Amino acid sequence: MNRPHAPAAAPADRLLVRYRIETHAALIEARANALALEQSVEMPAEAITDTAIRATVPGRVERIAPLPSEPGGPGAFEVDISLAAATIGGDPGQLLNMLFGNCSLQTDVRLIDARLPASLLAALPGPAFGIDGLRAACGAGKRPLSCTALKPQGMAPAALAELAGRFARAGIDVIKDDHGIAQQTVAPFEARVPAVQRAIDEANRATGGRTIYAPNLAGGPGRLTAQLRVARDTGVGALLACPMVLGVPVFAELLRAQAGVPLIAHPALAGTAIAPPLLLGRLFRAFGADATIFPNHGGRFGYSRTSCEAIAAAAREPLGDLRPAMPVPAGGMRVDRVDEMLALFGLDTMLLIGGNLLEAGDDLEARAAAFATRVREAGDGGRIAS
Repeated sequence: MNRPHAPAAAPADRLLVRYRIETHAALIEARANALALEQSVEMPAEAITDTAIRATVPGRVERIAPLPSEPGGPGAFEVDISLAAATIGGDPGQLLNMLFGNCSLQTDVRLIDARLPASLLAALPGPAFGIDGLRAACGAGKRPLSCTALKPQGMAPAALAELAGRFARAGIDVIKDDHGIAQQTVAPFEARVPAVQRAIDEANRATGGRTIYAPNLAGGPGRLTAQLRVARDTGVGALLACPMVLGVPVFAELLRAQAGVPLIAHPALAGTAIAPPLLLGRLFRAFGADATIFPNHGGRFGYSRTSCEAIAAAAREPLGDLRPAMPVPAGGMRVDRVDEMLALFGLDTMLLIGGNLLEAGDDLEARAAAFATRVREAGDGGRIAS
């Protein structure tokens, strides 16, 4: 059976959602219908007495297709279910809940893809700056961006600032906090962010560069509001946040509305029960991420090349009127893979290399400069085609 790569365009009043279900062929129809109800009304359709609700709100199984499975084991099936867009209310958290709330507790189900109707896309914030805005913040033309991370956590503000200054003098475009650097007493936000930003400003004045700093936001709404105030007063050029740690409504509403600078989304807690191209590529972008970090193939994580290509495509493909987000392959990347990564992901990409620069020791600035130069040259007559 020929299978489309993704669900077709969603009708105006419904989402089209694709799941992978593992079960036996004799059970798949009943299992698919049970999933449709679980992800919508959470009760038997026959028990709904309101005829209008019964006609529109319950999930509907639109398609079932077999997938390859292990001999002797349960089968695997691709199941398309449509859900009423009115049940979302334009809320990012409710969208995630309707897509995968209850069935995230069921071990036989994986969320593969979703197509959102134009009305829902219009209600979601999307990137405020997107790829062009990130380049503008760094003073970059039509080229990839380089990025690195301040780590390990446990460093005092002065040490983080010294490291940031070295990276900025080397010409790295974006210097972000490691996502594990939060509000630890050794380097609280209000102390480390001004110190790091001052060091980057000094380096930029010395070199004429445009390196920007993305501190990590962490905490509840009260703490985040205070951190946003510090970030604005300090003049940082971007912000880092973990949507699945903070909560997607906080990311999409509080941070997207108040950041005033590009938002970089970190994939912590994203897992693989939701297909990474959908979550890290399309949904994080719809929730307001200007750039989305993901584990590249061949690094510390087990993502495939195909999955990584799909994440990057979802971040940049046409999606209503939303700006494209910049994909950021990361996770154990090395400078000697720069050409390979640029050939795979193209110019509309930010490459993130952390540990491989730090392990250079006394040669850190030289290795960081080689990384920054190679990335910069890719958009200035380098070998990588756009």
